[in-house]
Amino acid sequence: MQLNEIHYDDAVPVDGYGAGFFRVGGQVFQGPILVMPNDVVPWAGFEDVAAIQSFTDQIDVLFVGTGAEIAHIPTSLKAAIEETGIGVEPMSSPSACRTYNVLVSEGRRIGLALIPV
Repeated sequence: MQLNEIHYDDAVPVDGYGAGFFRVGGQVFQGPILVMPNDVVPWAGFEDVAAIQSFTDQIDVLFVGTGAEIAHIPTSLKAAIEETGIGVEPMSSPSACRTYNVLVSEGRRIGLALIPV
């Protein structure tokens, strides 16, 4: 088997996560965060639509990590994001992190809105 090292040219990968935190690009962030191609910022959670909307010119799809288990996101959040032309995919936070890393390594315009596990 041949293994290839992954290079993240234009984005930062999610290196890890745990109870209440995420490690992104080698830095630890406590609580909910937004991970965009060139930035990681704190996020106030599902009610904080404005923070997400400020990055819509950088992404085509937003993965919403809902914590340890997949859960529905508020209809108002989904509608506000889709109104900007961005696709929204809710999933568990671990799944969102893994999927984001794969797609961002391919150069895709992906963002993450993450609730800790």
